[in-house]
Amino acid sequence: MSTTATPKDPTLIGGHHHDLSNKNPHLSEEVHEIITSEPFMRLVATRWRVSLTLTALMLLVYFGFILTVAFNKAALATKIGPALTVAIPIGLGIIVFAWLITGVYIRWANRYYDREVASLKQRI
Repeated sequence: MSTTATPKDPTLIGGHHHDLSNKNPHLSEEVHEIITSEPFMRLVATRWRVSLTLTALMLLVYFGFILTVAFNKAALATKIGPALTVAIPIGLGIIVFAWLITGVYIRWANRYYDREVASLKQRI
């Protein structure tokens, strides 16, 4: 079972496979048409790709720091001031990096995702 949405996989909606062969009586014809459409599936796939990329970047940075703490404490303990080690600015940098990638996601969502969702909603 695939966990990534592709435009050719209309059964993967919100990360879960759905049987779309029989129409859900609770969905209108227009909604069913939208969730099985090529633009909707591309949007879902793009959202997953952006989210997973940013998540991977954050995990890489965070676990890179944790692994440095575990295997090279001396490098982080290097003093750069009378009461300041390298670890402090790196830790603050990780926090700033998290804010920045959150901003990247918000900017992407505002410029692309929200516009595409609004376009799909207009079809309902």
